Amino acid sequence: MDIKIETFPMGSFSCNCTLIYSESTREAIIVDPGNDAQGLLKLIQDRNLNVKKLLHTHAHFDHIGCSKDIKKETGATIHLHQKDDLLYKALPAQAMMFGQRPVTAGKVDNWIEDEEEYSLEDTGLRNFMKSLYTPGHTEGSCCFYTEVQGEPLLFSGDTLFNNSIGRTDLPGGSFDEIKKSIKERLYTLPEETRVVTGHGPMTRIFDEKRTNPFVSG
Repeated sequence: MDIKIETFPMGSFSCNCTLIYSESTREAIIVDPGNDAQGLLKLIQDRNLNVKKLLHTHAHFDHIGCSKDIKKETGATIHLHQKDDLLYKALPAQAMMFGQRPVTAGKVDNWIEDEEEYSLEDTGLRNFMKSLYTPGHTEGSCCFYTEVQGEPLLFSGDTLFNNSIGRTDLPGGSFDEIKKSIKERLYTLPEETRVVTGHGPMTRIFDEKRTNPFVSG
């Protein structure tokens, strides 16, 4: 399968934005677009991508701030868990809280369900990735899991980091919930699963289960 996966740190908080696309059809899904519309549009245009879906691990502005603009330019649909709806609508306040230019929310086209499956329809690639509902960093936090390139890969957003976990002191956060999500939903994945985190370097489930100081396996 000619699927390419590329991750780029985007925006003022270096959110890891991932392009998943077919090298033959150019059909694409983006996980966590970030908040740099101009930079992301250049990546899309340079690769001549036809972006169909924008998948979001949660609704903090550094992960979703440019999605309205990307949707406008590409026609892609916005996907988010409904429990982050209020957080998404509070994008202007979120941006101001961190000293950023105010941004506004766009219309969510699809509310993510737990274990919802995703396809690249024009490419004929069916159900190659699924969502995992993992509340804790926010009420509607999700991760995305795939084996499309022959090995397990997880997009963990701000739920799990390299030797750390996401903040739980912001609105909607819960340490008990994030710990439960990591132990029950992520640490049960194959240990060889590589993890694209929301910020910073990649990790593996094997390593986090043994060395993560916040949630051990």
